[in-house]
Amino acid sequence: MQERLQGDTNWDVFGGTCEVRPILGGLGNVDDNVIELPGGAYRAATLRTFDPATRQWSIWWIDGRSPVTIDIPMRGAFEAGVGTFLCEDVFDGRDIQVRFLWSRITEKSARWEQAFSPDGGKTWETSWIMDFARQV
Repeated sequence: MQERLQGDTNWDVFGGTCEVRPILGGLGNVDDNVIELPGGAYRAATLRTFDPATRQWSIWWIDGRSPVTIDIPMRGAFEAGVGTFLCEDVFDGRDIQVRFLWSRITEKSARWEQAFSPDGGKTWETSWIMDFARQV
């Protein structure tokens, strides 16, 4: 979505690549992304860790355009084939909730969606969708 939390219905469609590696003996992974936005490509990384005691994942995003900061961690779990991860954040000076959904997970593909809620999770605006396809 081009303008988040503005009632926008215009979407940018773009490609990219994501290379993922396991870490911590399987208790996490890290990925390196090339995101090919219409205005120019940039890199980003994701760090994910799993806590076996709580069965919860934590996810941190690092944007290569501002590599000195790490986003607030998303936390959540997978249930019935869907991963739901949440955090509280600030967007354009507004307190929001952020939700990541992982779905349509197969050996060769997956879908990731990001949504923002300005009203404590009553309503959600999906602002980014990525469809992943494994290439070997």
